[in-house]
Amino acid sequence: MKRQNALLAYILIGIGLFYLLRQLKIPILTDFYSWQTLLIIIGLALLIHGYSAKHYQNLFNGTIVLGIGIHLHGLQHYAFWIDHWAVYILIVGIAFIIQYSKTKKGLFPGLLLILLSVLLIFSNQLALNLTWLYDIIHIVERFWPIILIIIGFYLLKKKQ
Repeated sequence: MKRQNALLAYILIGIGLFYLLRQLKIPILTDFYSWQTLLIIIGLALLIHGYSAKHYQNLFNGTIVLGIGIHLHGLQHYAFWIDHWAVYILIVGIAFIIQYSKTKKGLFPGLLLILLSVLLIFSNQLALNLTWLYDIIHIVERFWPIILIIIGFYLLKKKQ
């Protein structure tokens, strides 16, 4: 099998297994008969292809698709799952760290995004002596699109 067909092969194998298990109606797997599982399969295929074919750009995309699939699956099926928008920032931060493991690029943004997301997710549970942090979090929650625009312009203007 040629390397360019490997990603398609992994996706087809995963989707084929998904529908085969769905037809077999195995009781323990009934929670996984959903469209979120298809996202998980595509994310896993991107990760497997990224590692096996050394296409490390697929690691970032695969981690994001896998993370979103897992998050949406958790929201759908588990009452304890955290339903907060900062989970998506956490997923992107983890994707940067996974990408860093092979390309040595993206460690600082990954750690920064993970720290920011953890602070935002648990912002309601911060101690009273950290009330100044509430103000910062409130500003970030209100103006995060502007922050993204500023970071985008910075990345465009930064010399490479």
